[in-house]
This record gives sequence, C-alpha cells and structure tokens, in this order.
Amino acid sequence: MSRVCDICGRGSQVGNKVSHSNIKTLRKYKINLQTKKIAGQSKKVCTKCIKTMAK
Repeated sequence: MSRVCDICGRGSQVGNKVSHSNIKTLRKYKINLQTKKIAGQSKKVCTKCIKTMAK
C-alpha cells in the first residue's frame, strides 16, 4: 500500500528523531490516510483534503 494521497499527491516526509542526548537519526513522518468513496470509487485521501472538501 503506497502512502500517497490520491487527490493532492502528498506522501511521507523525512525528518530527524532527536534523542535525549541530542543524537539525530532519520525517521519517516507518515501522512494520515483514510479510505473514502468519492464519485463511487474508493480512494486513499489525506485528512487535510477531507477537511478541505467539507468546506
């Protein structure tokens, strides 16, 4: 399952995990994807797009 929004194309971002001793290691920030039916088709949509579509 790819973690990419079908509407806006947003995907995972990369950042640093910082420990108490300030050691930095790479980690991934995954976006919050939900499965929604749009025009009769189920799509993976991020919560940012769901919020925008509700307005």
